[in-house]
Amino acid sequence: MAKFIFSLQNVLNVKVQMERLAKQDFSTARAALNREEEKLRKLHERKAHYEKKAVELLQGNLDVLEIEENKNAIVTMENLAIEQKRNVEMAEDNLEKARKALEDVMIERKTYETLKERAFENFKREVIRQEQKEVDELTSYTYGQKRQV
Repeated sequence: MAKFIFSLQNVLNVKVQMERLAKQDFSTARAALNREEEKLRKLHERKAHYEKKAVELLQGNLDVLEIEENKNAIVTMENLAIEQKRNVEMAEDNLEKARKALEDVMIERKTYETLKERAFENFKREVIRQEQKEVDELTSYTYGQKRQV
């Protein structure tokens, strides 16, 4: 029996490898976004802590220096949060780029897999056609042998 050989198998193998790499890139970008979001969350928590402390400082004995330090800490947290939001947005952009690249590579791989499936179906039809031809020839030969006797 004939053996099926897909002429573009090497290209398909490369596409599968490219997809694997794109998945790794996507995973790395997702992890980076998670880290940046976690940093932003912690900054918000610290700011909330300083705001809570500011309320406490205003209720007891007033220590102007400590109140001013706390106010500066809140402003610093706000500035850090703004900068961190930019980092989160950049990480989101990187994730979107990685997602798009992964999507493109997956489409390419699926295209080559579809080509392989079609080639295999054509191969099977050709094998069946060839087998039918051989059966017909054998039948004709057998029938011809019987007529000669």
